[in-house]
Amino acid sequence: MLRNKIIAVVIPALNEEKLIGKVIEAVPGFADHIIVVDDGSTDDTVKIATEKGATTISHKTNRGVGAAFNTGVRICLELQADIMVNMDADGQFNPADIEKIIQPILDNQADFVTASRFIDSDYRPEMPLIKYIGNRFMSRFVSRLTHQKFYDVSCGFRAYSQETLQRLNLFGDFTYTQETFIDLAFKDTEILEVPVHVRGKREQGKSRVASNLFRYAFQTLKIIIRTFRDNKPFRLFGFISLLSFLVGLAFAIFLGIHYLQHGEFTPHKWAGFTGGFFFVVSLLLLLIGFVLDMFARMRRNQEEILFELKKWRRNG
Repeated sequence: MLRNKIIAVVIPALNEEKLIGKVIEAVPGFADHIIVVDDGSTDDTVKIATEKGATTISHKTNRGVGAAFNTGVRICLELQADIMVNMDADGQFNPADIEKIIQPILDNQADFVTASRFIDSDYRPEMPLIKYIGNRFMSRFVSRLTHQKFYDVSCGFRAYSQETLQRLNLFGDFTYTQETFIDLAFKDTEILEVPVHVRGKREQGKSRVASNLFRYAFQTLKIIIRTFRDNKPFRLFGFISLLSFLVGLAFAIFLGIHYLQHGEFTPHKWAGFTGGFFFVVSLLLLLIGFVLDMFARMRRNQEEILFELKKWRRNG
């Protein structure tokens, strides 16, 4: 324990037999639970983690790091951990920094704390330029969606208060990093980024999430857009509706100018039909936004009920 708080460290792992033992051994002694979520490993990851004293939970097949993270959250809630720390098993993070990550939660300064590689230029790790650009793009994209300023939304070294875990509801299996920011930001969670030295490259092997940058970008953007749609559907469909309206308006203006110049619609009647089509699409998108916004309100009520049930289960 640390300050009478139960600390659980969750480490998702897939075929990390060469590094998992080293990572577990470096976890500070104040951690009450070390939980390795094995996501379908075919090597000795589970054996080594168990020998090092970690609790291991295994998925029968590889389901994705997002699914492994959700399993870790579930286990921590069952253990009634006051703080959950999650970190990767690839040796990029120094477990000695766990205390630095959880300190703001212990001091009641934040509910969700994440290591940040880019908030302070002195901590920026060496990494391929394309990965750096991708990380900065994701951070700016999520910042724009949530109307908050974030510098690093992709780092897998984080700490969560128990209430944050109870409020967290994620659905992406591929990854969890960006979805977590969006979900918690829309729930007015106090989020803090802490500069931490992180290795820019794995000590050994390749990342199972970001090894293919195009696949990573596609899967991540899909999760981000789905999460934004579920939380702010009217903003999303209202924006698309506005774009469709402006396209229709452009065709209408074109046809109007032609009529004023020539006194007839021929041969550009097509512009009138096309503009009308985009006006109808715009109206339909606006209606869809209204309907989905109603469902989003219902979802928020359901999540609040679920949150209260989780609290009652712990206190009961």
